[in-house]
Formats: sequence, C-alpha cells, structure tokens
Amino acid sequence: MSVDRPSLRIAADSETIERDLSRLVLTLVELIRQLVERQCVRRMEQGSLSDEQIEALGVTLMRLEEAMTDLCDRFDLAPEDLNLDLGPLGTLL
Repeated sequence: MSVDRPSLRIAADSETIERDLSRLVLTLVELIRQLVERQCVRRMEQGSLSDEQIEALGVTLMRLEEAMTDLCDRFDLAPEDLNLDLGPLGTLL
C-alpha cells in the first residue's frame, strides 16, 4: 500500500531564485546601513566624533547609499521592495 506524500521540492526558475536571493541580501545590507547611520548620528550628537571623522563617515555613508541604489537598479528592485513584511511584527525597515 503506497501513501501519497506531498512533494518537498520547490518549483522555481533560476531568475526568480536570483532575484529573491538578491532582494534578501540587499535587505540585510540596507538594514545594517541604516543601523550604522543611526549610530553615527547618535555619536555625532553626543560630540564623540571629530570633524574629520564626521566628514569621513558622511562620505562613506553617501557612497554606500549610491552603491545600494545601483544594486537595486541592477536587480530591478525598488527601495520599497527591500522592506520585508514580517507579519504581526510589521515591516523590517
């Protein structure tokens, strides 16, 4: 007697997998970027950064934001695509 079992395989094409994986990775990078940006602002407001450090962090954060925009364009993602819905917890970003 054979028992019908549901298939454990996921039917997905390589383009879908690449886009979804790219979305996940870029979401994590964006989350970290926002956390670092908030930490920089907090340290700046506390006065624990020199003018040179503030300038260097500002330039670095601007470049990272530009790189994120370029990567989103490359993978045909909008910034709002990176804001994952976590159900009852709300959105990630």
